[in-house]
Amino acid sequence: MTFRDLFSSRSPLYAACRPRYPDALFSYLATVAPRGRIAWDCATGTGQAATGLAAHFDRVIATDASARQIAGADKHASLSYAIAAAECSPLRSGCADIVTVAQALHWFDVPAFFREARRVLAPGGVIAVWGYGDPIMDTPELHEILHGFNRGTLERYCTPERMILLDGYRDVSFPFEEIEPPEFELEVEWTLDQLAGYLRTWSATVRYEEANGVDPVVEVDATLAASWGERARRRTVRWPLYLRMGTN
Repeated sequence: MTFRDLFSSRSPLYAACRPRYPDALFSYLATVAPRGRIAWDCATGTGQAATGLAAHFDRVIATDASARQIAGADKHASLSYAIAAAECSPLRSGCADIVTVAQALHWFDVPAFFREARRVLAPGGVIAVWGYGDPIMDTPELHEILHGFNRGTLERYCTPERMILLDGYRDVSFPFEEIEPPEFELEVEWTLDQLAGYLRTWSATVRYEEANGVDPVVEVDATLAASWGERARRRTVRWPLYLRMGTN
């Protein structure tokens, strides 16, 4: 599969405006991969998951096929980055206690990646792949506006891979001994400017702007503003988190 660089053009926004994963997720992952030595975070983007892992593992190796994403990634003493495709990592065989993929599995050649994960994982090592679905706003009015932008304005600019994610990766053939995880949810308190920044990181937003020469977030921002209150007011945004896990 040829790497499609859908996010590098907005790496600074991606680093600033993508939601962070809950600390409880990383604490849980540390309990199922208790050796706590080496973690491989694949398709790390700007490091949102890698930095969470770094609090629990001695060493985190984070890879991404995009040099621009890596250049803007978070730093941590136990975290190192490398430019590499998901299906061909620089890690030695049998070294990783856990392999993670956050919000990216649907872009991979999945069978090839799973073969690479098997190679890299230590015996009994854990693989955890997760993603999140559509955002949920804290009032019906705001949610209806955002849903209309997401499933209306942008729908024709979404790729087929998005449905793999929104299905929670349930139909992905998963060649590992499956672990049933607890449920997790992402939640942030955001201003309207932060939400608008997040919407501009969507690949469908980028494709809309490329096709039409207009930033579609400007219009939905104005519509949201009418029901938001002060732009600096923080409102709750939530996402369901889809997590599949297994052992090697």
